Amino acid sequence: MADVRDMYAAHIALRREFGLAPALVRGVTAGDTRRCASVSDHLDLLSAMLHAHHGGEDALLWPKLLERGNEEIAPVVHLMESQHELLDRTNDEVRAGVAAWRRNAGAQEREALASALDRLGPVLVEHMAMEEEHILPLAEKYVTASEWQELGKHSMTEIPRKRLPLAFGMAMYEGDPEVIKAILAEAPLVARLLMPIMGPRAYASHAKRVYGTATPARSLG
Repeated sequence: MADVRDMYAAHIALRREFGLAPALVRGVTAGDTRRCASVSDHLDLLSAMLHAHHGGEDALLWPKLLERGNEEIAPVVHLMESQHELLDRTNDEVRAGVAAWRRNAGAQEREALASALDRLGPVLVEHMAMEEEHILPLAEKYVTASEWQELGKHSMTEIPRKRLPLAFGMAMYEGDPEVIKAILAEAPLVARLLMPIMGPRAYASHAKRVYGTATPARSLG
């Protein structure tokens, strides 16, 4: 059956990056278009990752749980769906806020974006905690390993290919090495060989550019 440990790695990365985002935005000096562009690129990637992550669950996970589980599962799944709707709307606000801020790096646009990120963060943290408590045990019971792998593949289709090492590096930064090894075990040979090297390097370079350090604050420990 499904090995859901990769979902925890994805959640840790999303929790960390979105948790750091409001202060990151507010730290950009008004009118600094170069710095604004760098942070905006980072936020665009985070928004794409979140949209892809939830899109895979909407398309492939919820229907299977509703079909195969008992009647007690339906309220939990429907709650997850309603939380996704709220998160999608707020994520759309973030995307629109990034586009507006990117045009002139204005102070008003900066605060509007940071406020949208302030709203997104707590809802995302609550949703992921509930998913880990209620949904992942159900997935281990009702979803096969191959079906779970399809969920991961579906999510990756929305991430630009050239950004995949960075996205994977974000997960590797705090991910359990054994979990990372298990994820890569299903990847093509080239990815298995190169991603352990490319991922951390891509994230370290990106983090240094965005945060000013290759080792930004961790969400664990």
